Amino acid sequence: MDHPMALYRMFLLFFLVAAFLIPSPLSAAPQTTAIIIGTGGPGGVYYFTGTTIAKILSKNYAAHNLRATVASNDRSDFIINAVLTGDFDFGMVQSIRQFQAFNGQAEWRDKGPRAELRSVFSIHPEVITLCATVFSGVTDIRDLRGKRVNISNPGSDQRQNAIAALQAVGIDWQKDLKAEGIRAIQAPGLIQDGRLDAFFYTVTHPSDAFKEATHGNTRLRFIPIKGIAKLLETHPYYTKAYVPISFYPDAANEDDVETFGLTATLVTSINVPKEIVYTLTKEVFDNFDWFKKQHPAYHALTRESMLEGLSAPIHPGAMQYFKETGLK
Repeated sequence: MDHPMALYRMFLLFFLVAAFLIPSPLSAAPQTTAIIIGTGGPGGVYYFTGTTIAKILSKNYAAHNLRATVASNDRSDFIINAVLTGDFDFGMVQSIRQFQAFNGQAEWRDKGPRAELRSVFSIHPEVITLCATVFSGVTDIRDLRGKRVNISNPGSDQRQNAIAALQAVGIDWQKDLKAEGIRAIQAPGLIQDGRLDAFFYTVTHPSDAFKEATHGNTRLRFIPIKGIAKLLETHPYYTKAYVPISFYPDAANEDDVETFGLTATLVTSINVPKEIVYTLTKEVFDNFDWFKKQHPAYHALTRESMLEGLSAPIHPGAMQYFKETGLK
């Protein structure tokens, strides 16, 4: 046994056995999967939602080894395109932008439908809100005829939503209104200065802009937008919504106000693996009660409402979870 070759073979045999029996710390460590969620700018609800999803994944990281980071950009078309090219794995965008990309409209008209885009779930509503001075006598959207109404600046999504609401009830904004094209963010100050009778603003409630507007010397009333069933039927990115009056104690209303809106949606690409989308969906829905408490914008959120306003097909990973839990 003292032959050099025999000693070498015995040492080699010992080394091989040890290699199989003693796990390497590096090989035993589970591999981390890192994903990127594209959101709006810091300070907004979209950005907050993206970071909240990342926190949820971190809470149970040991079970799934999935980590998320957030990348911010104010342009929805940029976020959607980044998801489609694989630079982002997920993106927070308005439901109308999801619809336009999937159907090859707006910025995607030249390239055609982005058929690889997929929905994951929707989150908070963005409410198309109409507010008027009490002095104007406006109590219904149809009362706007002849009034000074801000529908927001040309080319904006705000303006598009206001015009859709007006057309749905038979009002021609060019003929029937004294329409103003001022940026929506400026309207609360202008109505208090007496330069407007009413204005439209698509926002997530509670809104600082409406808190400011309703707290001024000129008393304001939120105006219901009803009788728009056909609009909701033909435009799948719109959904029923309401203005929660509890956030605005200085408004003239006593009850919540019926209207409609869009939803903030989480999108992905069909090329993102099913397991990743399933894990993210499961973690958010399994932590739903905690998630809902994180921001006032989620006040009306339900598990069922998170499947509304989706205008691209649901990703198979998310659908697997929805079917397992009876949501679909």
